[in-house]
Order: sequence, then structure tokens, then C-alpha cells
Amino acid sequence: MNRIKSLKNIFRTSGTKHGAYSVGLTVLVIAVVIVFNLVVGQIPEAYRNLDVSSTKIYDISDTTTELLDSLDNEVDMKVLAVKDDTDERITTFLSRYASLSDKINVEWIDPVLHPSALTDYDTTENTIVISCEDTGKTTTVSFNDILVMDQYSYYYYGTTSYTEFDGEGQLTGAVNYVTNEADHTIYQTTGHGESTLSTTITDLMEKNSYTLSEVNLLMSTSIPEDCDLLLMYAPTTDLSEDEAQMLRDYLAGGGKVMILFGDTSSADLPSLAGVLSEYGIEAADGYIADPTRCYQGNYYYIFPELSVSGDMADNIFSEMVLLTNAHGMNLTDPERDTISTTSFMASSDQAYAVTEETQQQGSYTLGAVATETIESADEESTESRLTVISAGSLIDQSITDTFPQLENTQIFMNAVTANFEGVQNLSIEAKSLGTEYNTMQHTGLLSFLVIFGIPAVILIGGFVVWFRRRRA
Repeated sequence: MNRIKSLKNIFRTSGTKHGAYSVGLTVLVIAVVIVFNLVVGQIPEAYRNLDVSSTKIYDISDTTTELLDSLDNEVDMKVLAVKDDTDERITTFLSRYASLSDKINVEWIDPVLHPSALTDYDTTENTIVISCEDTGKTTTVSFNDILVMDQYSYYYYGTTSYTEFDGEGQLTGAVNYVTNEADHTIYQTTGHGESTLSTTITDLMEKNSYTLSEVNLLMSTSIPEDCDLLLMYAPTTDLSEDEAQMLRDYLAGGGKVMILFGDTSSADLPSLAGVLSEYGIEAADGYIADPTRCYQGNYYYIFPELSVSGDMADNIFSEMVLLTNAHGMNLTDPERDTISTTSFMASSDQAYAVTEETQQQGSYTLGAVATETIESADEESTESRLTVISAGSLIDQSITDTFPQLENTQIFMNAVTANFEGVQNLSIEAKSLGTEYNTMQHTGLLSFLVIFGIPAVILIGGFVVWFRRRRA
């Protein structure tokens, strides 16, 4: 009996009570953590994985969100890959992407368990087959197009690393292609020393489902009937009179033409300049220098002022576009009252048109659009559109790849898309996987406090607490 009383007295001590309280609290915390994990486990994967990367590869733009919100047709995505062996970045992004629309259906098919699937879909492993039954269109996206490998490191060092993540761009381009029944063909002129479009631009056009072809006007009697846009990029030699007339006839029939000049301005190409002058666009002599809107003191590397609206303004936020060695243009009265010519890109009024002999101050147009309503015999009207950009450097790869934060490619693709009625620019660039480092470039009082002050305060505080306890 005494032993039982002694045992009861032990549990009545303050130490035992505190111990029991601690054990109970610990059990409660463990139970809460278990329940929390069970609840979180029921949340879809798309929302469980938080994007804390500096490159924000899982962020999905408003452009994609708007496209997915407007989907009327079901889109099937068959992922021919072993899910457990797939890079987590791809599986996570796919889950997030599909969660944005109930029209997107994702199905993983293991090609190891179902080898006939590769034959059925006529593709290879690690490929996403995107299809729309309503339109009958199908396309594929390879994992290699989503995670872009560093070829240099692979071939020279035998290491596998990735430089870009293009999940959104590839999938959005594919969804747009399979759900859009309208196709657009862009013909790029050849035979006048034109420059070649960079892979950055051709990839963006492919994502927007544009078909890019070539045409030599010297070897043609007319511009192809399926040409939705005629593109001339940095010509170095002039058009013949026959070609110039072909261009006039095409525009008079409601055609769309886009011209980007390189080192050779329209002033050095009289036949082409004659066509432009009819639409109220004339070349200014020399290169444009803009001391008030230049890059790090280089007056010929300029940030033009943008005046865009409608389709041209889509996803233009910073309005920062860099041009180098730009020629200027002046807008004059068009040859016909039915033509309307406006500027969408210009220098400041403190710029100069510089030649070897003169420097003429003023505001110069760097990008312009001329439109004309064409009335046909059956009283149906069409609109011709002539877009002229005085600096081909707008889409030069040395600029677009060096300064991806600028909106050069966005304004160019918007200018292309504006030629097509009811079409939105859905071309989305890949996101860099390069590591970003946070560094203190200027050491001062703040860096001194962070590096030395805070640790010193902690050490001194700890010493004071220890010394007081020791004395007590």
C-alpha cells in the first residue's frame, strides 16, 4: 500500500507534471504534422511544388492562360515516357499546365510496358504527342525541345547540363497549332543579299504556327497566292523595276509586306524607295544618334520611344527595345488619300541624323505602318499593310540573346501578327537555366554590419548570458 502511495506521489511532483506536459505536447505536435502531411498529399502536384528558382521556369504567362481559358476543343497530350525516370522539372510543369484547363487531358504511356505505342504514334520515346480530335491536327514535342542541352559541354567535356527550359513555349505553340484551323504562310524574299533570320526568330514563328518559305521575285511572275506576308530582311541590292511593280500590285490587291533594313538604307535602293514614298515613307540621310536615349553612353545604341496600341501592344510592358546602327525615316504625305501612315517607333527629338558631312537634329521615325483599304468589284473590302522598320538589328541575335529582358522579339512578333486578322502572338521564348548569383558589388556600412556586426552582437550577447548564469 505504501508503495502505491509513493508511486502516486511521484506523479504529483512538479517535475513529473512538466514532463507529462512536454510528452503530451510532443505527441500533439507529431499528430498535427502527420495530419498536415496527409492533407497536403491530397493537393494536386501542380500546387504542391512551389517555384522558388530565380528563373521561374514554372511560371505561366497571361498569354498562355488566356489561350487555355478560351479553348473550346479537347486537347489530348500523350506522354510517351517512363514517368519515374523523367526529369522532375518536366513532370511538374506538365501537371501545372494541365491544371489550367479542363480541356487539357494528359496521359502517361510507359513505352517499356507498351512498346507498340511508339509505332502507333509514329514517334520516339520521351515525346509528347499533342492532338485535337475536332480539328484532326497532331504534333509532337520532344523532351529535348523542352530541356535544351548544352551541346558544347556535352561534346567537349562529356557532361550533361541544360541551358534553357522551354516548357511553356513548346506546349503553348503546340496547343495553338492543333486547335487553330487557320494556317499562315510567310514568304521571305531572296536574291537581294538579304540576311538570314536567326534561330531565335524562326523558333518563335514556328511556335506561332507560321509556315516560313522563300521566294525569289526575279524568278517569279507574281507573289505566290498563298503568301499571307511577304518579308524582306536587310536587303543589300535594289529591286528591279519589274519586282517593284510586282510589290505595288501585291499591295494594291490587299497584300501584306514587311521590310527591315540593315546597313543599306532605302536611300541607297531607289526602286524600293519609290514604292515606300508612295506610302508616305522616306529615308533620312545617315545613321541615328540619340544622346538622351542611348545605351551606356554609346549614342548609336538607342532605345527608341514606342507608340503602340492594339495587337502591337500585346505583352509590351517595359517598352525597352534596343537598336544599333539605325537609319532614320521621315513620314510624308502618301500618294493616295486612302493610305494612312503612322509611326510606332521613333527617336527622341534630341536625336541626330549623322553623315560624314552633317548632323541634322530632330525626331526620326524608326518603325512605321501604312495601311490602305482596298475596295473590290463585289464591294468587299480588304486592307493592305506595309510595315517598315529602319533597323534590322531589332532581331539581330547578338542583341536578342544578349539582352533577353528587352522586348525586341516581342515587338517584332507583334508586328508580324498584326498582319493577320484574329490572330494573337503566342510565341513565348525559352527561360534560361543559368545560375544567378547574389553578390555585393559595393562593400560599405551595410555589408560591414552583415559580415561582422551581427555575428559580433550574437557572440557578445551569448557571453553576457553565460557570465550571468555562472555568477548566479
